[in-house]
Amino acid sequence: MNIKKTAADNTPDNQGLSHFDAGGQAHMVDVGGKDETHRIAVASGSIRMKPETLAIIQSGTAKKGDVLGIARIAAIMGAKRTSDLIPLCHPLALTRVAVDFEVDVATSSVTCTARVETYGKTGVEMEALTAVQVGLLTIFDMCKAVDRGMVMGEIKVLEKHGGKSGDWENS
Repeated sequence: MNIKKTAADNTPDNQGLSHFDAGGQAHMVDVGGKDETHRIAVASGSIRMKPETLAIIQSGTAKKGDVLGIARIAAIMGAKRTSDLIPLCHPLALTRVAVDFEVDVATSSVTCTARVETYGKTGVEMEALTAVQVGLLTIFDMCKAVDRGMVMGEIKVLEKHGGKSGDWENS
C-alpha cells in the first residue's frame, strides 16, 4: 500500500481543495485540532416569478397556505439537515438560524437571506447556503401550479465570521 500525504498538507497535489487528499481521494476534513469559536455565515438568493404569482404570495391566498412562513420553516430545517445532504459536511450543533424574505415588486422576486451561527470548529457557510436554497425551493414547490417558469439564482455567501481565517465579506 502506498501511503500519501493528507489534505491537511494542503499541497499543490490537491490544489488547496481540503476535501481531497494528495492522491485525489475524497475525505472528510479533520477539524479536531481547530479552536472552537463563534462562527457566523450569511447567505442569500432570489427567485423571480410572474407578477401574478408574487401577488398571490403577498396576499396569502396560495392554495397551499402561507408561502413565506412555510418557506422560512423549511429553510431552518434545511440548515439543520445540511450534513445529511452534503456528503462531506460535518454535523453541527447550530445555535441560531434566522431566515428573512424580502419581496421586490419591481423585479417580481423574493430574496431569501439566512444567518446561521454556531460555536464550533468549522464554519456554517454550507448551512446558510442550504437554508437559502431549501427556502427558495419551497417557494417554487408551493407556487409551481400557477408558475412553472420561476427562476432561482444569485445564491451566494454574503459574509462569514469566526475561525482562523476571521471575517470575510463578498464584495
